[in-house]
Amino acid sequence: MAAPNPTTSGADADVIVVGAGPAGSTAAAYLARAGLDVLLLEKSTFPRPKVCGDGFTPRGMKQLIDLGIDCSEQNGWLHNKGLRVVGGGVTLELDWPTLASFPNFGAVRPRQDFDELLVRHAEKSGARLHEDTTVTEAVTDRGRVVGVTGHVGKGKDKREVTFRAPLTLACDGVSARLALSLGMGKRDDRPMGVAVRRYYNSPRTHDDYLESHLELWDRSDPANPKLLPGYGWIFGMGDGTSNVGLGILSTSKAYGSTDYRALLRSWLEGTPEEWGYRDENAVGTVGGAALPMGFNRVPHYRPGLLLVGDAGGMVNPFNGEGIAYAMESAAIASRCAVQSLARSGASAEAALAGYPAAMSQALGGYYRIGNIFSKLIGNPTIMGMATKYGLPRVTLMRFILKLLANLYDPRDGGVSDRVITAMTKVAPSL
Repeated sequence: MAAPNPTTSGADADVIVVGAGPAGSTAAAYLARAGLDVLLLEKSTFPRPKVCGDGFTPRGMKQLIDLGIDCSEQNGWLHNKGLRVVGGGVTLELDWPTLASFPNFGAVRPRQDFDELLVRHAEKSGARLHEDTTVTEAVTDRGRVVGVTGHVGKGKDKREVTFRAPLTLACDGVSARLALSLGMGKRDDRPMGVAVRRYYNSPRTHDDYLESHLELWDRSDPANPKLLPGYGWIFGMGDGTSNVGLGILSTSKAYGSTDYRALLRSWLEGTPEEWGYRDENAVGTVGGAALPMGFNRVPHYRPGLLLVGDAGGMVNPFNGEGIAYAMESAAIASRCAVQSLARSGASAEAALAGYPAAMSQALGGYYRIGNIFSKLIGNPTIMGMATKYGLPRVTLMRFILKLLANLYDPRDGGVSDRVITAMTKVAPSL
């Protein structure tokens, strides 16, 4: 554990990181490695459960490898070699592309185990972790964020706390308490998603592919089944269970008016009984979570504060992937923070102000296209036609896999890579 050595008189640390999920733990590790005193505040205690699909694409694996995490199967990672897409009566197995930018494998790992692995890595890097510490709002001084306030413990043991630092990273997830305390609301013109998942004992626990179902049927009324704009997933966990879930976008009329837990049960009743996805084989309860997409909370920078991961709406609007982008934004935020804290005056502020510009350069054009895509598939007719006519075309689907998973080489790739690169450059950045 690093000894406190904040650079600013009266501060409790050089940087406060609020939230020890993938974004917070990644940022804390990078910042501590750079020699900064990092205070990592987490409302829960580890290990902790999280609602997630538990699946990682090669983009997520790259972030983990960059961070220095041992992602070998010997270290508990269940590797997969691609995505199985099911819809329109077609099943298509698409291997992850071979690229210079990303590894050619994905993986599965439970979030309960994964989050603790990352936070312990941050501690080993030198970050100081305070668990059971709930941050409720930012502390400001003449318009600048200079710290956070909240409480430690619960009930009669609860006590108020305040921490101060020259810089705070808001990695507090979809709740975005810090941002909301500053009046930074989400943008309703950018998509949100909702996802629910449950674990089931299943003979399909071992699978070389992540499985995505593009047709999500609501069969609650057998006489009038409805095709909903969303997707389902089945990820074998390798431990005798499968993680099974579904996601729906806010661009759908069904968003907010659907009983998602009942929809999950209804959808799974349409799967073969031998797969085991029935209530009697369930492990635990159904969990749900919101997915803030497409930079739906901006600006990502206010004096003294950076929004990172879900707090800044970093989830990919194409496929609902969040962990890779939480870690990617954390890496970018950390670089800006390190530069800022090594400077003074206007130069220090310029380094922080460069964070939203860097995020826009990295993902702005791609997310602009993704936000348009989310509106299109919110129309069941368009979704049905895309599934019917697109899935049988393997070459087209390989291109779509690269687009949806954001897996392409922007400089040295093939034709499809160059097309996606051109699309993201032409699209105005968010």
